[in-house]
Amino acid sequence: MPHIAIISSSVRTGRKSHRVALYFKNYLETNHQATVEILDLAEYQFPLFEERLKFQKKPSAATLDFAKKIKAADGVLIVTPEYNGGYPASLKNAIDLLYDEWRRKPVAISTVSDGPFGGMQVITSLQYSLWKIRAWTVPALFPVPKINEAFDEKGIPSDPPATDKRAAIFVNELLWCVEANKRMADNKQTK
Repeated sequence: MPHIAIISSSVRTGRKSHRVALYFKNYLETNHQATVEILDLAEYQFPLFEERLKFQKKPSAATLDFAKKIKAADGVLIVTPEYNGGYPASLKNAIDLLYDEWRRKPVAISTVSDGPFGGMQVITSLQYSLWKIRAWTVPALFPVPKINEAFDEKGIPSDPPATDKRAAIFVNELLWCVEANKRMADNKQTK
């Protein structure tokens, strides 16, 4: 069974995007599709980016833990809010911290907003940052508009059948990419 790391990106007081991270953890585990761990950037509290992990002389235990968990994950699902048309500095910080750990890692993106567009303005800048570090962005999205109406604080959707139907398409694409990545790595090792 693949292991998925879900990055909950917001560190903001009163954040709402974490609801979607909770939903996906429950969805993947309930459907026995993957083992899951939420990497909550609010708990890591990384300092502002100073240097990539591989160049740090004395990396913090939290930095080493985060790197280890990203490296060990078969795929990553990023849940990010939209802040003024962009993604939060906490996520940019976490992305820039690592490099080799992201290489060819399947990464799915779920965007969240209070408004009607579900954070779609985040996609271009976030995908570009991930491409630059050689992550493999999954060609499926899971935008969540009007987060207050869509999910409660525990990650329970207001319309479970419709949400689960959309999630199935999104998650299946991530898991397909995880499997394809694994087969390519296995194929390389046998040659």
